[in-house]
Amino acid sequence: MVKERARILVVGGGYVGMYTALRLQKKLKPEIKRGEVEVTVVTPDPYMTYQPFLPEAAAGSISPRHVVVPLRRTLGLCRVVVGEVRAIDHAKRTATLTTLATEEEGTGTEQLSYDELVLAPGSVSRTLPIPGLAEHAIGFKTVEEAIGLRNHVIEQMDIASSTRDPAIRDAALTFVFVGGGYAGVEALAELEDMARYAARYYHNVRPEDMKWILVEASDRILPEVGAEMGRYTVTELRRRNIDVRLRTRLESCADRVAVLSDGARFPTRTVVWTAGVKPHPLVAATDFPRTERGRLKCTAELSIEGATHAWAAGDAAAVPDVTAEQPGAETAPNAQHALRQAKVLGDNIAHSLRGEPLQTYAHKYVGSVASLGLHKGVAHVYGRKLKGYPAWFMHRVYHLSRVPTFNRKARVLAEWTLSGLFKREIVSLGSLEHPRAEFELAAGGKPPGDTDNDPKGSS
Repeated sequence: MVKERARILVVGGGYVGMYTALRLQKKLKPEIKRGEVEVTVVTPDPYMTYQPFLPEAAAGSISPRHVVVPLRRTLGLCRVVVGEVRAIDHAKRTATLTTLATEEEGTGTEQLSYDELVLAPGSVSRTLPIPGLAEHAIGFKTVEEAIGLRNHVIEQMDIASSTRDPAIRDAALTFVFVGGGYAGVEALAELEDMARYAARYYHNVRPEDMKWILVEASDRILPEVGAEMGRYTVTELRRRNIDVRLRTRLESCADRVAVLSDGARFPTRTVVWTAGVKPHPLVAATDFPRTERGRLKCTAELSIEGATHAWAAGDAAAVPDVTAEQPGAETAPNAQHALRQAKVLGDNIAHSLRGEPLQTYAHKYVGSVASLGLHKGVAHVYGRKLKGYPAWFMHRVYHLSRVPTFNRKARVLAEWTLSGLFKREIVSLGSLEHPRAEFELAAGGKPPGDTDNDPKGSS
């Protein structure tokens, strides 16, 4: 039994937000049904994106709808509000938010009161003031970006196949990825694998005609899998004629020309930015204590330092790593920690409401796995180093076990099975980004030759 009626507000519907609400739904089910506890989740999207599957979605191995988990179906005992929290006044226990309804009504914002706050807005792409970046680059954090990038790559192959201008062809077949972490390496490897396969259906585009370039500012890629596996990954990528440039930065991509710090210049129509993330801007709009990197200062019990009835975890939270040998260490902002923190966070909120002792979050990092395309990968798990097919198989098994709901597990497994029996899909549906463009043109709403609003997507 809880000590008093509690309204729990969960800000964010990502890993931490969804799994925390799911845990609360399980631990406090009797109290929720009696009306003693109310759980509200405020999220910009009505779904949670399982980001480790984004590279495979971009490559066509998984359907986009199976990369996301619908929150309303999964959180049946919670109230899901699709909107954006703009500000939090924790002293008054109120959150200011906008929803689709407030935008339609023109009423501005609305107030939502709470008793317990879970702040899990996640992270956004960390960008730099590089000329041309905002105008021409694309990120790789959402399912929309992943599918848009897939459509864009196939579209560039169509352009290269039909043009007679060698400069346009060269730019269309040059793909620059910035950032050597999980997102950049896996996205590049999967898309290169897909494009290599697609090239067999173009009479005048060969795999060796394409330039794939990975730019990384440090001296290694995939630091999570260890130095040895990182070096193996560089060797494997270069064996596939992928140009890996370490200790190199992107200095400009203005006028569709990627200029690197080593002096190289690549005319290109594709720049993918995956060079790190930063906490969501909402964190800076609160009065909660933050670290130098802008993350919320948290205790080992996942409460926010100096604040009562306020909790946080995930990318936006600096959680002490009690298993680390060096003092002051923090847990890495990755999915492995987010999933486990959400479980402890949900339990601790239930313990707090019932007046029970809190748990300390302690999880030793077991390792990492990364896919490098179909049947290729690297892994460093429990001290064991794997590469090639075994690592790729472990990557799939691990993430299949982690994706939430049996429904999604079954659908993803079915798609993997079917993709092993049939050929890849290499269709570009770039018009999905502007579904009304064809009708507007027919209705005379768009002048012919309006290239500024190209209905076919990102070119």
